[in-house]
Amino acid sequence: MVDMKKRSTITVWEGCDPTIADAIKQFENRWESYSESAKRYPIVRLIEELIDPAVAAYSATLPSRYLGHIPGAGTGVAFSEVVRLVGFDAMVRLQRQLLRAFILTENQQSKRDQRFIATLETLIELVWACKRKQPAKRDVRGLNGQRLKGFCRFCGTLAELSSFADGEGQRGTEDKLRLSNLYCAVHRPKLPDGEWNPAYRKAKRSVAQFDLELTRLSRQCAARGTPQAQSGEELVDGYILHYILGKTLQPGDEAELRDLARLMVDSRLSDRKKQILMLQRFDFNQSAIARRLGIERQAVSKAIASIPEIFRLTPSKKPNA
Repeated sequence: MVDMKKRSTITVWEGCDPTIADAIKQFENRWESYSESAKRYPIVRLIEELIDPAVAAYSATLPSRYLGHIPGAGTGVAFSEVVRLVGFDAMVRLQRQLLRAFILTENQQSKRDQRFIATLETLIELVWACKRKQPAKRDVRGLNGQRLKGFCRFCGTLAELSSFADGEGQRGTEDKLRLSNLYCAVHRPKLPDGEWNPAYRKAKRSVAQFDLELTRLSRQCAARGTPQAQSGEELVDGYILHYILGKTLQPGDEAELRDLARLMVDSRLSDRKKQILMLQRFDFNQSAIARRLGIERQAVSKAIASIPEIFRLTPSKKPNA
C-alpha cells in the first residue's frame, strides 16, 4: 500500500495526490541539511517552499466539505504556518484528529475520498519524519558532529557517540575517538579485546527483518484504529494491530519501538507465529489453526511453545468465517 523511499524515509501512501507526492519527493531530495533544531536550515522553511504550494494546489481542486480536514486550508493559513504555530508533535495529533473526523463523518469510499485519505496520511508521515529528522551537522562536545547518528542501528539504545553527547559517562580523549556513531555498546562490531562481537553479527544477519518489523510497528502506532502494518497478510496485520492496542506506544516513542522490533526479531516471532497467535486470540484450537493455515498440528504446537509470553494476545470471539 505504500511507496517506501530510500534513506530515511517519508512514506508516500498509495493513491496520494500526485502533486503532493512529487513535492515530497523533491522535499526529501533536499532535506539533508534541514532539521527542526537547525538555525540556518530550519525544516519548516523547506515545508513552506515546497509543500505549501502543493497543498494549496490540491486544496483548490476539492469541494469545500474537505477543506476543514486539512490544517489551515480554507482559512488563509498555510500548512507550514500551522506547523510553526503548534509544533510537530501537536501537528501530528491535529492531523490525526481531522482525518478521523473525516472518516467518521464524510467518507463515502469514493475514489476522491480514498485519494483524500491517502494524501492526509502522507502529510502525517511528512510531519512525523520532519520531527525525527536530525541535522546533517552538529557540534558534539568537541567531536565531529557529522558522526552523530542517534540510535544504534540495531536497537533503541543510543549509539555510543550519541550517548556521550547526551552527557552519559566520562571518556578520555583517546576513548572519545573510538566511540561508535552507529552502534551501542552491546552491538558494537568488536569487543574491547579486538574480537568480533557475536551480538553484532547476529543483529547484522537479521537487520532486514528488524527494519521490516520497525516499519510495521511505526505505521500501526500512527493509526491505531485500523490495521496499518501492510504486511500483505490479514492475520499478521491483525496481530500487530491488537498487540499495539494493548500498549501505550505512540509514533514518537522511537526508542521503545526499536527495542520492540529487536525483541520480535531476537525472539524469532515470524509471520507464521503471528498468524497462529491471532487465531489463538479467536479461540481456535491447535487442530483448527493447523487446518486454517494448511500445516501440521505438531508444527503449530512447536511454534506455540517457542513464543514468549510477552507476545500473547487477550482472547476474543472467534470470527464467523
